[in-house]
Amino acid sequence: MRAFLDRNDYPYEHIENLVERATTIAQALASGKVIGYLAGRMEYGPRALGARSILGDARRPETQVLMNLKIKYRESFRPFAPSVLVEKCRDYFGLDAESPYMLFVASVNSDRRLPMLTALNEGDDLLPLVKQARSDIPAVTHVDYSARIQTVHPDDKPDYYAIIKEFERLTGCAVIVNTSFNVRGEPIVCTPQDAYRCFMRTGMDMLVLEDCILWKEQQIAVEKDEAWKQEYELD
Repeated sequence: MRAFLDRNDYPYEHIENLVERATTIAQALASGKVIGYLAGRMEYGPRALGARSILGDARRPETQVLMNLKIKYRESFRPFAPSVLVEKCRDYFGLDAESPYMLFVASVNSDRRLPMLTALNEGDDLLPLVKQARSDIPAVTHVDYSARIQTVHPDDKPDYYAIIKEFERLTGCAVIVNTSFNVRGEPIVCTPQDAYRCFMRTGMDMLVLEDCILWKEQQIAVEKDEAWKQEYELD
């Protein structure tokens, strides 16, 4: 990762300490930043599980629309999945089991739900219904109060667990948004080159490449030649 960044003169911060790195990432999430996260080996399976993921704050109603329109380039109503600390899953969801592979769907607990807009007439715009907060973790709560859950255990992905744990310490919330690190029509990123390209082509604020952290505003300040523009900018 560092060789790739140094070779291309991309500004970054190297944070080797796991706790310090988790704190930096969790603080960014808590302030509403959207983060591209690449750490560890390439994943195999139907879901992104914290090695090739885009992360966001599940508490913010605007996170769902922002990540759909400015990062995933897809319809604003599309739901996102929550990553939750395994020991706190029952505090948020009606799931009495672990779900490490994000393959189980369960309802958000009733004490966390908010009343939904029901007075819709034929021909009304459905966006107000879709965009309204449906729980205290609105970015991961679908219109029927369901969520596709990933439980995160410290033995499975300690770096990812540390981020969510620190986010809980800062905010009191043990849930974050986790979606695959790609845009519509492209595969999940594999290499640091893939990740940087996706980062620069979208509205992400921060990119984490193992123990290297990049901020978007620092990258934009770098002088861009024509080859860079052709490779990284939108058509």
